[in-house]
Amino acid sequence: MKKTVDVSLPIGPLHPCFKEPARIRCETKGERVISAEMDLGYVKKGIERIMRGRPWQEVMFLAERVCGICSVIHNMVCIETLEKLSGIDVPERAAYLRVIVNELDRIQSHLLANFSYCYTIEHETLSMYLLNLRETAMDMLELITGARVTCAYMVPGGVRFDLRDEDRLTLEEALDHMEKELDRYVGMFKNGPLIAQRSKGVGIISRDDVIEAHGVGPVARASGIPESDRRLEHPTYRKLGFTPLSYEDGDNYARIMIRFDEVYQSIGLIRRCLENMVPGPIRGGGTVTAGEATHAGEAPRGELTYYVKTDEYGRIIDIAIRTPSIMNIESCAHYMLEGVSSAADITSTFISADPCIACAER
Repeated sequence: MKKTVDVSLPIGPLHPCFKEPARIRCETKGERVISAEMDLGYVKKGIERIMRGRPWQEVMFLAERVCGICSVIHNMVCIETLEKLSGIDVPERAAYLRVIVNELDRIQSHLLANFSYCYTIEHETLSMYLLNLRETAMDMLELITGARVTCAYMVPGGVRFDLRDEDRLTLEEALDHMEKELDRYVGMFKNGPLIAQRSKGVGIISRDDVIEAHGVGPVARASGIPESDRRLEHPTYRKLGFTPLSYEDGDNYARIMIRFDEVYQSIGLIRRCLENMVPGPIRGGGTVTAGEATHAGEAPRGELTYYVKTDEYGRIIDIAIRTPSIMNIESCAHYMLEGVSSAADITSTFISADPCIACAER
């Protein structure tokens, strides 16, 4: 009788397929994963402690440095929390500009996530195509905000810069280009036999398990929980008629496809913003006052929540940030990886959850 050997299989913290350092400790029977645990703490920044006692003008810059991949939503949620506790209103044009920049950031983040997945399953051609397409979104962020990564575009009561007419035309052309190229790349992903074999039925997490693990973002929506999208509660997105997307299968394939679909959706949202925007002010004014508030937004990876308490001078007395990746990492370790039949699928399943270690270890 053939003997099955039980092995403890460590992966990471430095791995060619990981964007950031993390360690997965897997217990296997043969190649089948029996259980998995995550080891974090390799890039701890202590940024919440650094924020305390500082004026909001400094904290808004620190917030977007929690993560370089989803910096715009950190800026947006931090500023909207300050507006909520201070009773500051935002002009309509500025609200649409915020959505445009936020959705461009979602596009580049989702394309980067799918690039990482395709690279992990050794489909290097498609991964490079996606990484190149991401540059178009990054260029549009730079065009509007003046920066590619840490944009600091949103301020209490509005945004820093307006969208010029000539830049609007450039943006519309970029959206057309991204949509056309995406049609081709999504077709490669859906119809490629290598991708189907490596993705479908792998890393499954059910709707009930996602709820139990508090999974969020594309991880939750790939398992049939569209109501997890916090954009449903945002007044500007409601005005745009936003409706979340979802899949039912809860496997690696569904998590990648939901991100592709959301890139299309983001392109549509940006177009509706451009159609609805009328000339007007981009800053409404207002002063950050003493107060306390909690506010959440939808980051590319799921629900991002800020709790902020300020004094009468606008200094941050207390702040706490809950990022989506910590829940999704736990969902992956305790549900997606359990029962994976091949050690080769461990890294691809982990990457399919789009973990952001910088956010988790803020």
